[in-house]
Amino acid sequence: MYKLVAIDIDGTLMNDRKEITKEVNDAIQAAKAKGVKVVICTGRPIVGVQSIIEELKLNDEDDYVITFNGALVQNTHSKEVESQITLTYENLKEIYELSQKIDSPLHFFDTENLYTPNRDISRYTIHEAHINGISLHYRTIDEVPKDMLIPKVMFIDEPDRLNQNMANIPESFWEKYTFVKSTPFFLEILDPRVSKGNAVKQLAEKLSIKQEEVICIGDGENDLSMIEYAGCGVAMANAVSVVKEVAQFHTLSNNENGVAYAIEKLILETK
Repeated sequence: MYKLVAIDIDGTLMNDRKEITKEVNDAIQAAKAKGVKVVICTGRPIVGVQSIIEELKLNDEDDYVITFNGALVQNTHSKEVESQITLTYENLKEIYELSQKIDSPLHFFDTENLYTPNRDISRYTIHEAHINGISLHYRTIDEVPKDMLIPKVMFIDEPDRLNQNMANIPESFWEKYTFVKSTPFFLEILDPRVSKGNAVKQLAEKLSIKQEEVICIGDGENDLSMIEYAGCGVAMANAVSVVKEVAQFHTLSNNENGVAYAIEKLILETK
């Protein structure tokens, strides 16, 4: 029997209108009633998931959320931080210098805010701030406090330009950091220890849940590590091909209540 299900948000939990349908919510509540731990696992910042946690009632005493693609694991009831792995100011400075060299806009986070060093603010930065309801600030790199905790930095651009910029990133950077492409226009840069898969594994172990008792549901490249870790990795019908290739179960798309379908087939219909 499965005891934990980790669910991505964008392209998975939510449909393209950024809605959680009644069918999906009902399935999640039914899984909870059956004793299954439901955990949101997202690239979004913690600020950008609070309303979702409340809507899905995932804030009981022993509930958790994984944000920033695994950089932050937090108890949703007590707000106690279970795990936090961040980049340093020196990392930020090095990544910013690379962005200047390859001509890629970037933005970065602390736990509560979004920052950009670009005076000409990218529309993708504005999009990021909007979908997460997070405060956006202009900061030059020199103005950033040296002790800031930085969960992730993101290269942002038109998809074709971002692909071109990725090809110009030196091999040394690929070896030093974790890179995940969460959308065609977002390349996320994290500490090398950070991934959704590592965060789900750590949480499962804390809760004494075996790997084979874990379901992970996702659609994007940043979901790949948790799909690979899961006892049952679930790919949305709208998932990228690399996720579909490693998943054990294929569900419907995010516009067809795919999360509800997976929960019904894998959890609710089993004894």
